[in-house]
Amino acid sequence: MHRVVVLALDGVIPFELSLASRIFGTARGRYEVITCSLDGGPVRTDADFSIAVEHDAGVLATADTVVLPAAEWFGDVRGPADLPPALIEALSTIRQGARMVSICLAASVLAATGLLDGRPATTHWAHAEEFQRHFPEVRVAPEVLFVDDGDVLTSAGAAAGVDLILHLIRRDHGSQVANQVARRCVVPPWRDGGQAQYIERPVPEPASSGTADARQWALARLHEPLLLDDLAGHARMSRRTFTRRFREEVGMSPGQWLIGQRVELARHLLESSDLPVDQVAERAGFGTAASLRQHLHAVLGVSPHAYRRTFAGRA
Repeated sequence: MHRVVVLALDGVIPFELSLASRIFGTARGRYEVITCSLDGGPVRTDADFSIAVEHDAGVLATADTVVLPAAEWFGDVRGPADLPPALIEALSTIRQGARMVSICLAASVLAATGLLDGRPATTHWAHAEEFQRHFPEVRVAPEVLFVDDGDVLTSAGAAAGVDLILHLIRRDHGSQVANQVARRCVVPPWRDGGQAQYIERPVPEPASSGTADARQWALARLHEPLLLDDLAGHARMSRRTFTRRFREEVGMSPGQWLIGQRVELARHLLESSDLPVDQVAERAGFGTAASLRQHLHAVLGVSPHAYRRTFAGRA
């Protein structure tokens, strides 16, 4: 069984600490989740209580995936000198090939150890600029909810840890299992857009309408040709106004969002049906198998047939 080890450090934020156990644990026996501290003793949280754990950092060497939840003091980490020696030693015991996952500000700890040098990564948008300044070797992507760089994965603010863990379940076991976990936890299987939609902005005038209805309308018609004018017309806006409002609310252009939704639908159909690839392409709104192949490869780096071979049997 895939072992997930969560390392709780002094000052840990309780919500972030609970994510791995709650979400991986809902995947019905596919993961073993254990929590440790550096010395196996109680850990003070940033709330008005402490937690007791049953393991010390020795279990990190047995992990297939290590999750590092955020603590408030992580925002002040500038380099290895800001990390306790016991933490650096503990992280050095993680075996090669194990996945390393950071939630929110925990990316600063990974960056301080040099693990993120030359890699793409993200962190909370409010800290992204400062993070980039202190860790110039990291390719910071402040607009996304999480970054998957293979064996190292980083997430943005607290709830983005949910998105990242669901992504890992999807990567390990396919969309059907990830969607089941999301339903049991009453969270969306994936969220539109990235951090851009959460960055502080002036609140729109109450009278102004949004683009949510147009998005719902489009989701029911992904198999049809959908033009920007169609979406803007449904929202009763000009193209220019609709595009601006859409980007403000979702964090990407209507075209990018539409392709993303069609890719997700195609993934679901490839996993859960025996439809030929050309029919999957038609139902997902790509029109032809060649178009589906192009977009799936751009997003996932694999062909439809390769994706189906990998995930259809796991669904």
